[in-house]
Formats: sequence, C-alpha cells, structure tokens
Amino acid sequence: MLIDKQEFRVYMDRLIDRFDLLDDKLERLINRKACLDGEDLLDNQDMLQVLNISSRTLQRYRSSGELPYIKLNGKIYYKLSDANRFIREIFEGNLGRCAKQSQIAPRKDKKR
Repeated sequence: MLIDKQEFRVYMDRLIDRFDLLDDKLERLINRKACLDGEDLLDNQDMLQVLNISSRTLQRYRSSGELPYIKLNGKIYYKLSDANRFIREIFEGNLGRCAKQSQIAPRKDKKR
C-alpha cells in the first residue's frame, strides 16, 4: 500500500493537531491549582518545600493545632493564608520557635 505525499501531509497535519490539543489539555491540568472558596490550597509536599521541614515536623504542627488544615478525600490541604500566617508567626516569635535562641548555660563540673 503506497501513500502519496498529499495524503501523508494531511495525515501528519491531523496527527500534529491532536498532539497540540493534548499538549494544551496537559498544560491546563498542570497549571490548575486546588482552590477552596477562591483561595489556593497547598498539599503536604508544597508545605514541606515552603517551610523546609520534615514530614514528621509538619505532622506535629498539625497535631498541636499550630497549623490548620483541611482533609478532602483523604488528602490533607492547607490554605495559603493559613500558611502565610503560620510563617509570619514563626518569624515574629509568637510560637516561640526559631525567633530567639535561648542561651545554654555551661555545665557545672560535678565533683566525685
């Protein structure tokens, strides 16, 4: 079966158009952010990167109530405004973390 150049070009143009459509759909999916009431949501991975902490530390912040979260379909999300407030509180020292380093007194030698 031989295909002439004209048919081949038409076929390839249709194929390229399909790839362009798929590319546009993928781009929209990638750029789509999770939102709740018009506010962006961050997932655990985003929060770990933003705060530069371990997953256990993030879990501790959630458990202690310092960092509010929302659970949707078994996945944990954080409101962007809550994340920004949490970061401000850390830097202002309201949570008592990272803002002031307490001085460690030198150990006194024990006599035996």
